[in-house]
Amino acid sequence: MLDFKLSTELEALRDRARAVAAEGVAEYGSHTDSWINGFSKEFSKVMAREGWIGMTWPTEHGGGGRPNIERIIMGEEMISVGAPIASSWFADRQMGPSLIRFGTADQQAEFLPGILSGDTTWCIGMSEPDAGSDLAALKTSAVRDGNDFIVNGQKIWTSFASVADYCYVICRTSSDGPPHRGVSELIVAMDTPGIEVRPIKDMTTNQHFCEVFFTDARVPVANLVGVEGAAFKQTMAQLEHERGGIDRLVSNKTLYDRALAAADRDDPLVRQEIAGLEIGYRIGRILVYREALRQAPAGFSAATKCFCTEHEQRVADFAARILGPEATADADLARAINYAPGYTIMGGTSDIMRNILGERVLGLPREPRA
Repeated sequence: MLDFKLSTELEALRDRARAVAAEGVAEYGSHTDSWINGFSKEFSKVMAREGWIGMTWPTEHGGGGRPNIERIIMGEEMISVGAPIASSWFADRQMGPSLIRFGTADQQAEFLPGILSGDTTWCIGMSEPDAGSDLAALKTSAVRDGNDFIVNGQKIWTSFASVADYCYVICRTSSDGPPHRGVSELIVAMDTPGIEVRPIKDMTTNQHFCEVFFTDARVPVANLVGVEGAAFKQTMAQLEHERGGIDRLVSNKTLYDRALAAADRDDPLVRQEIAGLEIGYRIGRILVYREALRQAPAGFSAATKCFCTEHEQRVADFAARILGPEATADADLARAINYAPGYTIMGGTSDIMRNILGERVLGLPREPRA
């Protein structure tokens, strides 16, 4: 018999995380997709005091040195009830690990403490109007001028750019060679002259997305992360952190719980659909755990994201049918249901994920171009 029970230590962590998450919801409210919509600097500082920001980072960089599975368990409890963790989630998940792996000692000393304390918020300048899923097509340029880079270009769908302290900008420092060459990563302070941020209100009234315009923005060369012109692989490693996490499975768990409470479980068809969704949560959790335990092959996070985000869409469809008119009369419910198409777009569309899985994991041949 396989035993899927958590250890005593992990059970204790889950109980503590559940209690802190409940306190956070009571104090700051519950948010669907709380890792991207629930912004609270105050709650991030609570997380920091618990040691839950940077909990998996190496101890020599101020982190907790704890196994990845602990962060998954903690994060699931936070997101499942809508605790507002968004102001520190990106930096904890991606920026910190990138700086630890590719940054200089000076960059680590300057930027990691603010992330760990919950004081600084980071956004990611990745997508562009003509370069969404095709990151290698980006055009935002950074040209050396003495000890600075001069940055020009536009980013879009940059979550929290209007409130962030720093932007981790993926830019082009050279146009020589294939598109994936010449890509670099820069740390850009958001109060740098030459940066304009325009918030975007989406159809659900959420406003975390932003456009960011760079016009002759001067960024110190010392803020270059890794090797100039060779950061494409760094960015791909970053996306592995982004795609295989628990946030891709339980973003709308609060919506599911509300629909579950209203469901007629005497109806066999409803019971069957609930069973299917419960199985989906369990499969998704196993996939995420495999990522955390490093048991999945390289690139498999694409499959994890694909399954989990499509499951979230099935949850939204279920909730819309079960809740009926209530889903349109309640603004929070309507917002949560209408947001569902975004799950399979953010972080790379499902079509792109399937291409990655086929080409990089399964080794399938590419279709010849006409």
